[in-house]
Amino acid sequence: MTNGELVELLKIRNSRTEGHSKVTRASMLYDYYTGLSVTEIARSHRTNRPKVERCINRALAYGVLEALNDMPRPGRRPIITDDAKSWVVSIACNPPKNYGYAAETWTYSALVRYVTTNCKQEGFECLSKIGKSALHSILTSNRINPHKVTYYLGKRDPQFEEKMANVLCVYKEIEIFNSNPDLERNMVTVSYDEKPGIQAIANVGAQLSPVPGEYPDIGRDPEYKRLGTVSLLAGINLHDGKIYPLVRERHRNYDNIGGFIKGNFGDIALDKILACS
Repeated sequence: MTNGELVELLKIRNSRTEGHSKVTRASMLYDYYTGLSVTEIARSHRTNRPKVERCINRALAYGVLEALNDMPRPGRRPIITDDAKSWVVSIACNPPKNYGYAAETWTYSALVRYVTTNCKQEGFECLSKIGKSALHSILTSNRINPHKVTYYLGKRDPQFEEKMANVLCVYKEIEIFNSNPDLERNMVTVSYDEKPGIQAIANVGAQLSPVPGEYPDIGRDPEYKRLGTVSLLAGINLHDGKIYPLVRERHRNYDNIGGFIKGNFGDIALDKILACS
C-alpha cells in the first residue's frame, strides 16, 4: 500500500458522508494492514470470515481503493433491445403527420399507442407492453423531447453577418467610451424596441383579498372590460443605464424612433443619436 492510498483509506474510514459499505471495507483493509488477523477483523465488525476474506482478496487483485466499491454485476438482460429503442427514437424524431396523425407534435399517449400497435409487424415484439415510463426513459437517454417546441432564429437576411458585426462594434465602442470617464460625452446611444398592439383591459369586479380559514387565495373576477390597444416603446441609454418607456394609443410612424427621441431627449441633434433596435 502506498502512502497516498493509505491517506485516502484513512480519509474514507473516518468519513461521515461516504456509504456504509465503503466505510466498512476501508476499516477492514486498514485493520488488516495494521496486522490484525481475519478472525479478529470479523469479530470486531460483527461479521463472518468469508466477507472479510472477499474484501482482502479483491484488494489484492484490483487494488486497495478499487476494492472499496461494489463490483459490476451482470444484472437481468434487458427486455427492450437496442434496435427496438432506436426504432422508437426514429419515430419520435419525425412529425406525427408522417404516420397518419393530425397532431403537430407527439404526446406520450399517442407515441405509446403507435408503438404498441405497430411494433409486432416491425419485428419488435418486446415493445408490445411498453408504457409511458419506459418510453420516457428511452427518450430521456437519447435527449429527445418530441412533445416540446423550442424556437430558434434562422439567418434569413443575406447581410446578417455584416449587420451583426456593426452591432458588436457599436457595443465595443460603448464599452471603451464608458471605461474612460474623462472623455467628452457628446453622444447618446439608445438600445430601442417596440411592442405594438398590446390589449389594454380593466377589471369589472373588485379584487378580493384572502380570508383566513375561508378563502385562502386572492379572488379575481374573470370578466374584464376591453379598453382598446396600446403600443409600448422602450429604450435604454447604454451609457448610464436609464430606461425610457413610451406608451402610445396609436402606432404611427412619428411615434416610432423620432417621437421616442424627441419625447425623451428633447431637441438633441439626431446625428448624435444611434439607435440599435
